[in-house]
Amino acid sequence: MFKEAVYHRPKENYAYACTEKELHIRIRTKKNDMKEVTLLHGDPYEWEDGKWKTKTSPMIKSGSDQLFDYWFISIAPPFRRLRYGFILNDGKESVCYTEKGFYNEAPMDDTAYYFCFPYLNNVDVFRAPDWVKNTVWYQIFPERFANGNSENDPEGALPWGSAEPSRTNFFGGDLEGVIQHIDHLKELGISGIYFTPIFKAYSNHKYDTIDYMEIDPQFGTKETFKKMVEICHENGIKVMLDAVFNHSGFYFPQFQDVLENGENSRFKNWFHIREFPIVTEPIPNYDTFAFTELMPKLNTEHPEVKEYLLEVGRYWVREFNIDGWRLDVANEVDHAFWREFRKEVKAIKPELYILGEIWHDSMPWLRGDQFDAVMNYPFTTNILNLFAKETISVNEFIENMSHVIHMYPQNVNEVAFNLVDSHDTPRILTECGEDVDRLKQVYSLLLTFIGTPCIYYGDEVGLNGEQDPGCRKCMEWDLEKQNRDLFAHVQKLIALRQENPLLANEGQLSFIPGEYHETCLAYTKSNGERTAVVILNTGNNTVDYVLPFNLSGKSVRNLWTKEEISGTDKLSIQLPSKGFAILEF
Repeated sequence: MFKEAVYHRPKENYAYACTEKELHIRIRTKKNDMKEVTLLHGDPYEWEDGKWKTKTSPMIKSGSDQLFDYWFISIAPPFRRLRYGFILNDGKESVCYTEKGFYNEAPMDDTAYYFCFPYLNNVDVFRAPDWVKNTVWYQIFPERFANGNSENDPEGALPWGSAEPSRTNFFGGDLEGVIQHIDHLKELGISGIYFTPIFKAYSNHKYDTIDYMEIDPQFGTKETFKKMVEICHENGIKVMLDAVFNHSGFYFPQFQDVLENGENSRFKNWFHIREFPIVTEPIPNYDTFAFTELMPKLNTEHPEVKEYLLEVGRYWVREFNIDGWRLDVANEVDHAFWREFRKEVKAIKPELYILGEIWHDSMPWLRGDQFDAVMNYPFTTNILNLFAKETISVNEFIENMSHVIHMYPQNVNEVAFNLVDSHDTPRILTECGEDVDRLKQVYSLLLTFIGTPCIYYGDEVGLNGEQDPGCRKCMEWDLEKQNRDLFAHVQKLIALRQENPLLANEGQLSFIPGEYHETCLAYTKSNGERTAVVILNTGNNTVDYVLPFNLSGKSVRNLWTKEEISGTDKLSIQLPSKGFAILEF
């Protein structure tokens, strides 16, 4: 028994309150080491004849990565408190693992040996807005989506799509363009829009804010924005804005004051300035985003800065009824600020979605006191490596994705912001080498997986593009130049997700081991009554995939083709190269 691989802690993703009555418990063991794991548990105050009263409950193996197995159990303590340990059995020996270590026999004379979950306090349950779990997002880069009003075009704006995107050119995209194309979004079936920044800024990307309280004039007015939000809501579409609280733009008035007045500026402590006079080259002597002199880092610990930014958060929720905030470079802002931010905006709209841009393990931000979710880039990486770059096997994908899933509690995973590309990455079609069949597979996974999926504008009609600025090209509105077959594919997947909760966040997700078929990725979602199966053939040859279930006497339905299939002991599904199937039984 490899005891040094065993890990548990009674908090975060290893023991957490899923509801006010339900406790989820996980433990990690060395891969393929344990034959079974059993939870030993009881109320800490329930004793009989000098012995602690306990029960045992079997745990299930919920997944494996390259090094470890993960075991899981859901339990409802009668009095909402629990002491517990684990009986580990590797087939050769059985030991009891507690907070105090390993024991050959489970100690029963004192509960102090055991892990403690003191009480399932209702307020400690991680709660993201329920609507997010059923939302399919659509990311819009406003400058490049549609030009609805040429009168507010910035100086020097180019005719729509007349040139390749650069870091400095403009094409006049605006909010009126979104309003005029709401039918496209409604037809596609999305139910949320994530806008990159729309506030007054110098650049075409607007991540260098000049005024957080004003819409950039090239996008329209506050009246236009209010109208757009109302139209989105009338069409069942939520609206999420992007805020950059880590840094301002170079032309932010407060920073300009510091440039002009130096040490005498009343705003000098709004920023992290190391010395005066200020210099911008070769490296700025003030903290910035990366080493970009045009993006000075804000001092979010300063009371005036904090209040200014908190009012920004409150204002757009209070006055315009937005549904979410996406927070740029969120990991570089202090935790105390985010805790206060959450309280302030949720006091106005409790169902507001708070999404942080963090590219790595984000558990410190996902304890229920800061963000509802983060952008799930580890998810993105695994998809790209399997389908686009083809650098990992199906089995490696399963191991990697199992690791990602076990990084967070289940109720966090249900609202994880899953994406395959964005304004910060090459477009997914380009990553797939222009292979539309590969792209269809990517979307077949994205739109049947747990979490809340996001489509980057134009991907649904075959827009391509390299790394920024190539990924920020103008949306193609000429139907003759759109890939309408791809559009229909994504549209159908979104509709299936909405019609079948098992293709969204209902049920327990399980991967069928990669060893079962080396080129086919398959996973199930089951709620105990119905099971959905998604199978993706990543290989270049047609395969007959035999489902590893006895389906004799069961009714099996192909959700994609609407075909009814008679279940058999060894039901076989033929999958073409880069093909897929979505079944339910």
